[in-house]
Parts: sequence; structure tokens; C-alpha cells
Amino acid sequence: MGVMSKDIGIDLGTATVLVYVKGRGIVLKEPSVVAIDKNNQKILKVGREAQQMLGRTPGNITAIRPLRDGVISQYDVTLRMIQHFIKRACGNSVFFKPRVIICVPSGITEVEERAVYDAATQAGAKKTYLIEEPLAAAIGAGIDISQPNGHMVVDIGGGTTDIAVTSLGGIVVSESIKVAGDRFDEAIIRYVRKKHNILIGERTAEEIKIKVGSVWSREEPRVIEVKGRCLTQGLPRVIRISSEEIPSALAEPIKAVVEAVCYVIERTPPELIGDVLSNGIVMTGGGSLLYGLDKLIEHVTGIRTRVADKAVSCVAMGTGMALDHIASLPEGTINVSRQRLSRY
Repeated sequence: MGVMSKDIGIDLGTATVLVYVKGRGIVLKEPSVVAIDKNNQKILKVGREAQQMLGRTPGNITAIRPLRDGVISQYDVTLRMIQHFIKRACGNSVFFKPRVIICVPSGITEVEERAVYDAATQAGAKKTYLIEEPLAAAIGAGIDISQPNGHMVVDIGGGTTDIAVTSLGGIVVSESIKVAGDRFDEAIIRYVRKKHNILIGERTAEEIKIKVGSVWSREEPRVIEVKGRCLTQGLPRVIRISSEEIPSALAEPIKAVVEAVCYVIERTPPELIGDVLSNGIVMTGGGSLLYGLDKLIEHVTGIRTRVADKAVSCVAMGTGMALDHIASLPEGTINVSRQRLSRY
């Protein structure tokens, strides 16, 4: 392997893309948004600059998120986005194609898996490897997954929530649902529309979620002022939203997440349940930062639950750390657990 060759880990998220370069750590953290000129299909901006354009573009420009629910919904745009990020991470060393490891949701189908693999290869990767999100999250959260010891990870991203019990370097039981940060935002938009008769945008909903969002009552309620359009008069209005309103707004998506966690616990082998009880549940991903979600899961399951340090970058860190074991990974395949079964 040439000295100039780079190994790159990419957390290809629905909301954010994080890029990890071996030896340098996380070098890029950008929103998964691309702005395109409709007339000639030219990419104008990628990442943060494109995000500023969401919902604010003139007719000929469109700002889109090419990944939906954790999988590629617009192949060409995703390909060019990966290309852009690989180029930025590698700098000028274009002669040496990097080896790339990309993390994907655990419930991904073989067709979706192939799309990610092909996109990375076409974007300039010398070799492409895929790793499941909960496995990467566990590694990034500092869990030694190689031991015969059960650990439960709940990774709540933008598009998917991945829940898994890991042991001996693989996934024993897992569940992936398409309910996560984006659905929380949609629920807030619906609530504000129904309760206050005001229409707000995605970015405003996200701001509400981050600043006053909660699923457990806070000791001191918080209030935020938001701007939106009144649906009866069609005029702009400013309203105040309190953190006490949000639990009922988020009830539906949160119920789906909690039920998925319980479903995984029900299917976990008895020996591993003992381990999970003593090790607790570890939560990662941006969605896990929602106030009180860890307390709620602990309350429902009776298992100690904590949010990992640097929860947002856990998956990217874990993907990066998996680069050390790149030699033992089979190229292209992803489902390490599916593979392990076929080996016996």
C-alpha cells in the first residue's frame, strides 16, 4: 500500500455526512444536502451552504436531500455528493484512490446495499466496505464488541433508528425502523399546524426540537419564539412554544422507537439479556440527545440507559476505528452477522 493512500470512513447519514480519515480523525461534518440547477443538472453547492438554501430557492435551483430514511433515494445526486466529500477529505492526492468504509442501516435490503457500494466505487474508492450502523455505533461508543458479552445499542439518526444487541464482534438481534429525527420534526410541524394553526418549515421544527424538545418533563420549562405563516389569514405570525407541549407532539414517533427497543429485548437470547441488564443500554446519534429520551427508555424497560459521549459522531468514529480491521473485512459485503451465519 502506497504511503499516500488513504483510508476513509464515511457515516452516510440522512441528515448529516461525517467523514473520518485514518490518522486524522473526523475531518468533515456536513449536512446531506445538495443544491442543483434544474436547467443543466449542475451541482451548485454541497453540505452546509446548500442547507442554507432549503426552502429558500428560486425556481431554477432546487436544494434536495438525496438520502431518505437512511437509504439512497436519488442515486446520481448521492454519487456526486460522495465524490465531493471524498475529494475534500483526500485533498490533492487524486492519484491514490482511497479505501472507503461506509456505514449503512442494519435493515437495508440487498438492492439498497448495492446502490451504496456502487456509488462509493464510482465516486473513486479503490475498495469499498460496508458496516452496519449499530456495530459502528458500539465501536465508537467505546464498547469492546469482540468479547462474548452482550451490549445493546440504540442509534437514532435522521432517517433511521437502529437497535441491536452485539456480541462476539457481530449483531445477534437487530431492528431498524424508519422513524428518527426527521419524523420527530414532521410531528412537530403537524402539531404546530393543528394546535396553533401556523405553518412552519423543517428548519424551524428542528430548532424547536433542539431548544425545547423533550419527552420527559423538565424541572424548569423552556419557551421558544418561532415565526410561521397563519393558515387562516396567510400572514406571518410569531408564536411561543413551551417544552411542556412537545411530549404530546412527539408521542407517536417516540412510541414507535420505544416499541422497537422492547421488540429487540423480547427477541434477545436469555444469556445475553443478563449482560444487557448489567451493561445497560447505550444510546447514540443526534436523535438520542432529545431531552428525557434516555429516562423514558429506562423507565419502560427497567434497564439502565445512558447517552454516549459525543453521541452524534459515535457512528463515524466507529466506522473510522473499523478501518484498523479492514484487512479482515470482505469487500462489498455488509451484513457481518448474515455472513457469519453462512460461514458455519
